Amino acid sequence: MGPGHKCFCPEPCYVKGLSYYKVNMKIGVLSDTHLNRVTKELREIYDNYLSDKDVILHAGDIVSPEIVDFLNKKTFHGVHGNMDPYEIKEMLPGKKTLELGQYRVGLIHGWGSPAGLEERILSEFHDVDVIIYGHSHQATNRVMNGVLLFNSGTATGYTHSSNTVGMLELSDTIYGEIVTL
Repeated sequence: MGPGHKCFCPEPCYVKGLSYYKVNMKIGVLSDTHLNRVTKELREIYDNYLSDKDVILHAGDIVSPEIVDFLNKKTFHGVHGNMDPYEIKEMLPGKKTLELGQYRVGLIHGWGSPAGLEERILSEFHDVDVIIYGHSHQATNRVMNGVLLFNSGTATGYTHSSNTVGMLELSDTIYGEIVTL
């Protein structure tokens, strides 16, 4: 049983070798934080929304390695964005595919105009269940071509509306939620 395997167990699970393990994974999602240092605001977001999550994902425009170190308190995966300096680009890839439970998750920042952004990022991944992305600062939680497109918006960066974070819960289904701060 390899990639793309969907478990048909009576309870949510994922396959590891020949054993079955129950999965109810909670994931905190950030993007476009644009912070030069760990701020009081980021600490409060972590304490209130991320500290109880199993995994933290960041979809780029992190800006400071200090933020990566701070988020590494938990299992952390991130990608670099267009506003990230060289040292972040050395630490984190431009895109990444993760196997979380029984699901394949694409993680990318995005580029260019917000118009057509989702089509561009969809073409970057094959055989994924979810694509987490950023760049637009616009929170999104919708299915396109059978793939959940999830953009947490911006928790601490510039926005035309409210700052937001994202929550994903993986079990026998994928549940995504955008939380307004």
